[in-house]
Amino acid sequence: MDEWRRLKFWWRRLHRDERGAVSLEMILIIGAIALPILVFIIKFGWPQIREMFYRGAEELGQEGERVKGNQ
Repeated sequence: MDEWRRLKFWWRRLHRDERGAVSLEMILIIGAIALPILVFIIKFGWPQIREMFYRGAEELGQEGERVKGNQ
C-alpha cells in the first residue's frame, strides 16, 4: 500500500510540474515541421544526392590515378 501512495504522489507531482512544458511543446512543433521536410528530401532528393556523390567519388578516383601516373 505504501508503494501505491508513493506512486500516486509522484503522479500528482509530475502533472503539476509545468517547467518543461514549453520546451517540450517547442520540440514537438519543430519535429512536426521538420519530419515532412525530411521525408520529402529523402524520397525525392536522395537519388540526386547519391548520383552526385558517386560521380564525385569516381572523379576523385580518376584524378588520383592520374596523379599517381605522373610521378
